[in-house]
Amino acid sequence: MLEPVSFSPFPGFLLVEIMDNGNTTSDFILLGLLNHTRAHQVLFGMILTISFTSLAGNALLILLIHRDHRLHTPMYFLLSQLSLMDLLLISTIVPKMTADYLTGKKSIPFFGCGLQIFFYLTLGGGECFLLAAMSYDRYVAVCHPLRYSVLMSWPLCLRMTMGSLLLGAADGLMQAVATLSYPFCGRREIDHFFCEAPAVLRLACVNTSVFGYLMYICCVLMLLIPLSLILTSYGLILAAVLRMPSTDARKKAFATCSSHLAVVGLFYGAAIFIYMRPKSYRTAVHDKVVSVFYTILTPMLNPLIYSLRNNEVKGALRKYVVYCQ
Repeated sequence: MLEPVSFSPFPGFLLVEIMDNGNTTSDFILLGLLNHTRAHQVLFGMILTISFTSLAGNALLILLIHRDHRLHTPMYFLLSQLSLMDLLLISTIVPKMTADYLTGKKSIPFFGCGLQIFFYLTLGGGECFLLAAMSYDRYVAVCHPLRYSVLMSWPLCLRMTMGSLLLGAADGLMQAVATLSYPFCGRREIDHFFCEAPAVLRLACVNTSVFGYLMYICCVLMLLIPLSLILTSYGLILAAVLRMPSTDARKKAFATCSSHLAVVGLFYGAAIFIYMRPKSYRTAVHDKVVSVFYTILTPMLNPLIYSLRNNEVKGALRKYVVYCQ
């Protein structure tokens, strides 16, 4: 019989403890993404390879931007912050998932689950607003090139970066605290490979529909407000490009924006599929598969997109390779 017996040391949270074979535990159990069949072992190897590639690619991009003075511009500073957020996002999810799969110990402490929810939403929400800041940078570069250094000053870049993180952190803290304030019962098995707020809420002993709707509205706003700013920026860019008399100038402007547009499409496509679908269309399997794309594959593609489509980054990479030889 399950019985609430104490309060959590996690401030403000009611903790329902579970009696299981004479032992008291407050941990959650992450059921994970894969089992130990041969096919899933191959998939695990692929996911691990993608994760290491993503970590190496984003770390290399940050290093190149730091070392090459030609990349010391607002555009590349914001790009380095995007790579840093991607790197931290992978570090929040993949090490725990890997340890669970290799050791078979799938438990995660109550406090650790709260931290995972917080950092996941902080970094994901921060990227939403940072991508909007990057679209504003491209708007200024294309539509107001002569005033670029004034409109995209370094203090403004720092404020946009800090503002993005603070907005993400506010969302992450609110959802982590609210999600873990509910009493939990049963076996506390989370049908996911990390602590995601909607998956954790399914374990609550009480009706969470009101908070579920509020969380849905919050996620929609966190996605649609930055996305509307991005679409507005690129609408103005498109209008300006179509007025350019030179074909070469139009091609250069489109090339300047294409990498960012590709990243925006990958990020928002996955995020909208996860968080803006009606609850009736959501399944645990779909959520886990798309979460892999969102948290592991997309961070790997971001540095590849910018390095393959950007001559300045490719030049910095060649210069660094020569320097290391």
